[in-house]
Amino acid sequence: MPHKYYHGRTGRIWNITKRAVGVQMNKQVRGKILRKRIHVRVEHVQPSRCTEEVKNRIKKNDQLKADAKARGEIISTKRQPQGPKPGFMVGGATLETVTPIPYDVVNDLKGGY
Repeated sequence: MPHKYYHGRTGRIWNITKRAVGVQMNKQVRGKILRKRIHVRVEHVQPSRCTEEVKNRIKKNDQLKADAKARGEIISTKRQPQGPKPGFMVGGATLETVTPIPYDVVNDLKGGY
């Protein structure tokens, strides 16, 4: 197994051997980022899923564009930022007025230490 620092890290495969793969990844050592190359057994490696959402969105946008083109329309597939959440009124709340207790410095200092 690789050292615990490398567990869960993402890297690129740069070498393949009979029982292992060479993985290249970045490691921060003090102020520098070093390129580290380690060999890891195949059973400890899993494919990255970081681009799944992008690939799915590309397929969906291509389908939307093809459907719009068949209808003779032009559509935008750009993502729009979400606006602020809509406001609402809190129901069933009661107001309670709290008054502070006055702080008496003189009587506090007369107390014993």
